[in-house]
Amino acid sequence: MVQRGPTNITLAKLISGLEQAAKKNKAPIWKRAAELLSRPTRKRVEVNLVKLGKLSGQVLVPGKVLSVGVGSKATIAAFSFSSKAREKIAKTGGKTISIKQLIEMNPTGKNVKIII
Repeated sequence: MVQRGPTNITLAKLISGLEQAAKKNKAPIWKRAAELLSRPTRKRVEVNLVKLGKLSGQVLVPGKVLSVGVGSKATIAAFSFSSKAREKIAKTGGKTISIKQLIEMNPTGKNVKIII
């Protein structure tokens, strides 16, 4: 039998939590984030800080944030961050949080930008 879906248990739980949050809060943004995280590893989103530099507010990256570029003042939620990216974001006054924390802060997903 062929394994389907993510083999990373943390990722599988996050995807399930996003789908539940989408239904409970009637917020399609969490369903979209779950779909993007369900992609195969080679197609998952990887975003450099260059793309996040000018953004403000709450930003969701359904994948990994990498350190090329200057940090951002936004609150950035992602599945994972490189250690250098965390340092740069903190240095510029931004905040790094998990996707689960973002759902708790903003259950309806209002004014959250998904960066692909």
